[in-house]
Amino acid sequence: MIPLAKPYSVVVPGAHLMSALVGQRDAHLRLIENAFPEATVVVRGNEIHIEGPQAELVGRLCEELVVLLQQGQHLDESSIRRSIDMMRENERPSRVLTDDIMRGAKGKAIRPKTAGQKRYVDAIRHHVITFGLGPAGTGKSWLAVAMAVHALQSKEVQRIILTRPAVEAGERLGFLPGDLMAKIDPYLRPLYDALYDMVEPEGAQKLLERQAVEVAPLAFMRGRTLNNSFIILDEAQNATPEQMKMFLTRIGFGSKVVVTGDTTQIDVPDGRSGLIGLERTLTGIEGLAFVHLKAGDVVRHRIVGDIVAAYERADEDKQAAKGIRRA
Repeated sequence: MIPLAKPYSVVVPGAHLMSALVGQRDAHLRLIENAFPEATVVVRGNEIHIEGPQAELVGRLCEELVVLLQQGQHLDESSIRRSIDMMRENERPSRVLTDDIMRGAKGKAIRPKTAGQKRYVDAIRHHVITFGLGPAGTGKSWLAVAMAVHALQSKEVQRIILTRPAVEAGERLGFLPGDLMAKIDPYLRPLYDALYDMVEPEGAQKLLERQAVEVAPLAFMRGRTLNNSFIILDEAQNATPEQMKMFLTRIGFGSKVVVTGDTTQIDVPDGRSGLIGLERTLTGIEGLAFVHLKAGDVVRHRIVGDIVAAYERADEDKQAAKGIRRA
C-alpha cells in the first residue's frame, strides 16, 4: 500500500502578507492550484493548509513567496509563474530573485528573473570567459551589460568594450548615409540601449567620451590586446570561425569576456558561424563556461516564450526525422 503524502501547513506572519500572497480575488492562489493540480490548497486565517501528493512542493513554494514578500518584492502573475518553474527545477526563488547586480538608471534593482539567468550571472562572476547561448528575450545581452557596468563601477576593470559583428558590412551598409561608424551604428544600437538602461544617457555619453566604454564592430578588434577590460561580444552566431578565433585570442590580463549568441538566428554568409561546434572544441578549458538559456528563461511577454518553445519543438522534430531517415 502506497503511503499517503503528509499534509503541509504554512503560517503567514501578517494579514498584509497573506493578502499579497494569495493575490487580488485569490488570483495567485488559482495560478498555484492550476500548476499543481494534485494539491488541494485551503486558506484558514493566517495559515495555508496543503494536502495531496504535491503538498510539500506547494508548501515550500508558498514559504519562498512569503520570504520574497518580506524582502520587499512585489508578486505578480509573471513572478508567480517563474517561481513555480524554479521550484520544479529545485531552485529557490528567494535566492534567484533577490540577487541584485546593481541599480539601474531609474533606481530599479537589476537582477536575474529565472533560474537559468541566475546560472548565467553566476557563471560570469566565476569565469574568465562565459558563453551565454539562447533565444531572443532571455536577457543574454542585458544581463551581460549590467555585469559589465557593475565591474566598471566597482573598479574591477578599467573599461567596457561592447562589440558585435556587422554581418551586412557590404552592400546594405554602403547605402546608409554618413561615415563608417554612422553606417555601423544601427548594428550596435541594441548595446547602446542596454547601456542606457544601466546608466542615464548623459552618464553613458560621459563614459563613451572618456573611453571608459567603447562600442565597436568586431572587425575593429583585430590586432589588439584587451587588458583590464570587460568585453562583450554580442550576436556571436554571426561571427565566422576565423573572427571568433581572432576575438578569443585578443583577451589580455585582468579581463573578463561574455559571448552571447543564438544559433537559430545565423545570418552570416554560407552559415559559417563561429559558434557552431565551439562548445565541443573548448570544453574542458579552465575558467571558461557555457550557459544555455531556454524558452523558460524568456522574460518578455508570455507569448514570446511560447513562440520560442514552439520553434524548439519544431527543431527537435526535424532532428528526430533526420535520425529516422539515416537509420
